[in-house]
Amino acid sequence: MNPSSGNLHPTEAYIVTGVVEGLTETPAVWHYAADRHALEQRCAFDPDAWRAAGGDRPPMCLVALTSIHWREAWKYGERAFRYCQHDLGHAIGAVRIAAALAGWRAAMLPGWSQREIASLIGVDRAEDYVEAEQEEPGCVLAMTAGEFPDAPGARRIALVEAVQRGRWLGRASQLSEGHVDWTLIDEIARATEDPGRSLVAPVVAAQDVAQDFGPAHNGRSKDLRDDPAHFDARALILQRRSALAFDGRSAIDLPRFVAMLSRAMPGRHAPWDALWWTPRIHLALFVHRVDGLDPGLYILPRETAALGRLKDAMHRGFLWERASDSVPLFRLLSGDGRALAQRLSCDQEIAADGFFSLGMIADFDRSLREHGPSFYRHLFWESGVVGQVLYLEAEAAGARATGIGCFYDDPVHDVLGLEGHAFQSLYHFTVGVPIEDTRLTTEPGYSWEA
Repeated sequence: MNPSSGNLHPTEAYIVTGVVEGLTETPAVWHYAADRHALEQRCAFDPDAWRAAGGDRPPMCLVALTSIHWREAWKYGERAFRYCQHDLGHAIGAVRIAAALAGWRAAMLPGWSQREIASLIGVDRAEDYVEAEQEEPGCVLAMTAGEFPDAPGARRIALVEAVQRGRWLGRASQLSEGHVDWTLIDEIARATEDPGRSLVAPVVAAQDVAQDFGPAHNGRSKDLRDDPAHFDARALILQRRSALAFDGRSAIDLPRFVAMLSRAMPGRHAPWDALWWTPRIHLALFVHRVDGLDPGLYILPRETAALGRLKDAMHRGFLWERASDSVPLFRLLSGDGRALAQRLSCDQEIAADGFFSLGMIADFDRSLREHGPSFYRHLFWESGVVGQVLYLEAEAAGARATGIGCFYDDPVHDVLGLEGHAFQSLYHFTVGVPIEDTRLTTEPGYSWEA
């Protein structure tokens, strides 16, 4: 149950499995049909190839995510590429959390190139996309109840070749007859194409940053299955919605606020263990109504080493006062920032009417130097995972949240004192008590009970 900017849903999901009792007697590639909550078989292939790739030791499946840029571009134009990456990041978080609730693990496989992903799931089959809009490969995650098998390049290639020789079914459906070409989106996609990485996959690089600053995670459980609220986790996840407006009056207490931020801190637990890189997204918070905390501008570095570089990059007059013993939260300025938060988020009142709003600040230049142009997408993916956690934390706190994709990034940088491209604002977010729209009616998503 992942959010999707304006209910546009650009992300598609595919699953590659071995033999699954009650589903398939042969390894297969499946497309997830969200409108029917069902799997559509795309390809059946040789069992020997699946075994050779380590798919049966232990049993596992691969989850591939793609984007259809047109689903966003018809409405948002050039910003569609950014929103597609946000959406895919939310989906990565959703997949990892779903795996955790089933007692499984899930992690991205950085060795897979986009071209290999396209061949694995058939989105490069021109004959199946005669009229349909093209899908852009994103990433592959392995999901298993055991240890992740080592999958060197030769095994990947053998698996892809076996799938290509398999028996393919179906064609992609067309979304619309008319199109507007946003050539910049295609240029960005080509410039950020991921060639794959020579890393042992999956690499769990997330660190427990909170331990370097003080007590980790405010004493909260790191394992979703150990969480006392686990029995209600399914209901919590399925009830998640994006708020349309906040009441502008309600406040959150400091312990719940800190607990919410603690879940956004990385560590070797779900969903952060699905990512192979060290944290690159930090939170600049406009605190409006948190009982026990002065309104103002705050910063939450999500990587220990980033603290010094953020200090050097930001305004010299900031306070940098420690505001919590449980998370690395620092007060930069005190004062009412509601009007400023609203202005920075494209004048949207929802940024001012909640408990707090925030901008996700990416460690930009350093990340691209270390990992290359394709890591541009990964920065948005990480921000999407952060957003997915905050969405669920808001629901657990009896509140609601909304991701804000429209914001003025240069003014955000001016407020923080950022120059150049060392740090870049990539995503905004806000949490508060929603105003329910009585014109809307909630119905079951499907005609049957899961």
